[in-house]
This record gives sequence, C-alpha cells and structure tokens, in this order.
Amino acid sequence: MRRVVITGIGLITPIGIGREETWQALLAGKSGAGPTTLFDAKDYASKFSCEVKNWAENATRWLDKREVKHMDRFLQFGIAAGMMAMEDAGYPGNKVPAGEEDRWGVYFGAGLGGVSTIEATHDSGRAKGPRYGFNPYFVTDIIINMIPGVLSIRTGARGANFSHVSACSTGAHSIGEAMRNIRHGYADVMLAGGAEATITMLGVGGFNAMRAMSTRNDAPEKASRPFEKDRDGFVIGEGAGGLVLEEYEHARARGARIYGEVKGYAANSDAHHITAPAPEGIGAQRCMKQALADAGLAPEAIGYINAHGTSTEFNDKNETAAIKAVFGDHARKLAVSSTKSMTGHTLGAAGAIEAGITMLALARGVLPPTINYDTPDPECDLDYVPNRAREQRVHAALSNSFGFGGTNAALVLTRDLATEGSKA
Repeated sequence: MRRVVITGIGLITPIGIGREETWQALLAGKSGAGPTTLFDAKDYASKFSCEVKNWAENATRWLDKREVKHMDRFLQFGIAAGMMAMEDAGYPGNKVPAGEEDRWGVYFGAGLGGVSTIEATHDSGRAKGPRYGFNPYFVTDIIINMIPGVLSIRTGARGANFSHVSACSTGAHSIGEAMRNIRHGYADVMLAGGAEATITMLGVGGFNAMRAMSTRNDAPEKASRPFEKDRDGFVIGEGAGGLVLEEYEHARARGARIYGEVKGYAANSDAHHITAPAPEGIGAQRCMKQALADAGLAPEAIGYINAHGTSTEFNDKNETAAIKAVFGDHARKLAVSSTKSMTGHTLGAAGAIEAGITMLALARGVLPPTINYDTPDPECDLDYVPNRAREQRVHAALSNSFGFGGTNAALVLTRDLATEGSKA
C-alpha cells in the first residue's frame, strides 16, 4: 500500500485566521469564546460562542466581493481553508499541475450546511413571496458538497469530488477516506477537510433545547473546560480545516515540505443511541484499536492524543474510560489534550481542524494544552496537559472524533517521512 503524507494545512478558527495565528493562540492558551454577535442571543440559555473574528475584513483574500456577498459563511470558510492548504503545500497559483488533473480529488464536508442562509431565505420568502423572496443562489449556498465543488473548479482537480456528512466526525472521516483513496491508488493528491458555521438561531436554539451547551454566561472564556469537574456543556464554535494529502513519492519528487504521515484510520459506529456515547466508550475503544491496527502500531507507540473532549459530562468520562481500556498502563504515560477548550466545538469542522493541529504538534514538538482545567474530575484522571502548552517531542499521535448517531473516527498521525520537523 502507498504511503500518504500531509504537505499543506489551512486553518480558520475562533482563535485565528490561518495556520500560524491559530497555532500561536493555542500555545498561549487563548480562548475564542465571547458574547455572540452573529445573531441576537439575549433570550437564549447560551448567550456566547466561539466565533471566527474579523472574517469580513479577511474573506476577500480568498473570495471575490460577489462571493462574499452571497455565499453562506460555512462555504466561505471551507473554500478559504482549502485554498490556504494549497498555498501551504506550495502549488503555484493553487492549481493542479497540468497533466495531473484526473489524479487529484476533493473530499470536504460539513455537519449541517447553510443554516444561516436557510433562516434568512425562510424569512424573506414569507415576507416577499415566491417571486421576490428567493435568491438564485439559495440552493447552491446551502448544499454541503458545494465546498468540494468550488475547490475542484478553482484548482482543476477532476478526480473524486464529494462530501462526507457525519456530524462532528465529518472532518476526520473526510481526511481518512482521502487517505484511503491515495493509499489504494485511486488518486495521488487529495484536498480534504471540514467546515461549519452554525452560530445561528436554529443552531444555538437546537443545542440549547438538548441542554448540551454551557450556560456559563458570566465567564464565556472559562466555559469550555473538557475533563474538568465543573464542566456544564460544550461551547459552539465555527471555522474550517483543510489538508493537502499526497502520495509520498509524489510529494518527494516535487521537493515538497512534508509535515508527517497519515499512518492509520478507522471509522465505526456505536450502534447505541442517537446522541449519547456507548457506555465506557465501547465504540470509541473499537475505533482506536482499529486505527492502531491499520497503522501497524502498538498502543505504546502513541505519545499524544488530541481528544474529542467536548466539555460535556458523558463524552469526557466515556472517552477517558475508552483511552484507559485501549492503552492499559500506558494510558498514564500519555499526554491527552482537548483543543476545544480554546476553539470551542466546531462540529463538522472539528476533526479536520484538530488533525491539522495534531500534525503541527508532532512536527514542532509542542503539545497544546487543555485550558480551564482547575478541579480534577475523579472519573477523568489522565494527563490532560492542563492549562499550559508543553514542549515534548512525540513520534505518533491519535486524533479522535465522535458524532451524533454514534459515528466515530480515529486518525493516527506520525512524524514518519517528515522533511522539516520543527521548522514546519
């Protein structure tokens, strides 16, 4: 089987626009949470969120003014993150080289799609009627596969082009399936990732009705506190992550800078409940074991886990139990952190953002922290890299993503084949 490496990373997060801005904020332990400004949330149980800051001033770096005016926010994030990854990978003009078009594909998904556009069009249609209430871009602005569609058009990629939609596992599934596409010879390069922008009336209202979100309105920056005793729910976020995955010999032939390797991947189902994880994280256990087997690595080879770590009661204790079951005594030696403590939960974008962050942590020898970790929870008793980033060279890491419907994904990333290490 062919080996697959990461040569480009694009990140748009509530703590930074771009790979470096996001990375520096992670190392500083910066929270992206604050009062919600994207809609009037004064009557909602959760009045805060993790919004991408200053997007309007930056969007035209990747999109023209007409696109910014009509495109749903999730599309803007996804397309921009994909173009960032292409830039980072060193492809001139962000274009597929001539003659390679059929060997490139795009897998880019989202969890919910164009929610803000649906809301606005519903109101406009009710007020103005069918003749004047609908924008001709309505359909193309809400469908999730428009991200890979536009990225394919812009880059010239003529291979497989579609979206995986699997709630909070979306980004990780997109990357894992893209890796398989290259590994088994169907493509040489894949642009993969996830995007989300659901800080809206429907998005926040729906999660509030489920009582899944934190209501720490007096201190938003302290609200996302994965694995900590006083956690009271997740903080909704938005953004996108995009990665360029390449067959190793293809990347080496063009002299690409290589961050590291996508060594293993697994996807499975809890088959248990539409929202709650299976007891003891049984599904997550099987998924991590399968990813390790796919990578050909023993549990002891893993030095760091970027946890799903949502700051909810059920996820955090069950993910901890799953890690202990899979890694045994080695679990006590593992560093485990949740970067959602800073970015919030970016839903369909989370797996891609966190895979990018995990790859940077391996390449640069620094592990991002879990901030807001004040009071340990007896049921969550691992090393969560509390509150401060840690300089620690790790060879292999796991990135976990779990979603509603019982869907699970795990990615194994390594420094194997890296060409620049800490210079990446």
